[in-house]
Amino acid sequence: MRRRWPRYLLCCALASVCLVGASASQLPEVSVEEHLIALERGWNEAFYARDVEFLESILADDFIVTYDDGARGDKARELELSASFNQRVISATQEDFIVQVHGETAVVWFTLRVVGIRRGEEAEIALRYTDVWVMRDGRWQCVASQSTRLNPR
Repeated sequence: MRRRWPRYLLCCALASVCLVGASASQLPEVSVEEHLIALERGWNEAFYARDVEFLESILADDFIVTYDDGARGDKARELELSASFNQRVISATQEDFIVQVHGETAVVWFTLRVVGIRRGEEAEIALRYTDVWVMRDGRWQCVASQSTRLNPR
């Protein structure tokens, strides 16, 4: 009986691998566009959660950003802004995504609507973003971002 036990375990292990492989192949594949939108949504959530580690993983070392006031920043500045973020945000909703993929480069446009408390009152701002992503080392990294404010201050 003891000699059969290792074979049984081996058969169970192989069956599990086959079943997991079959299950994984039945899962719908995520398109590049869906993946990039998920990265954008993750970036948004990570920024407000001060998840610098996630942001560090998606921003290229040569990342350049132009903020809605015209100021420029880099990866270090973006990480610093997230780490020190202390405003009260009620909601931050991304919508109207447009994604164009050009080989190993992609451009993502979207609108971000942020509702928060400003000077003791609820306020909303809307921003349009254009982000440029490049496939590097098998993963998408953002190399450039620009935001434009849609409503007055």
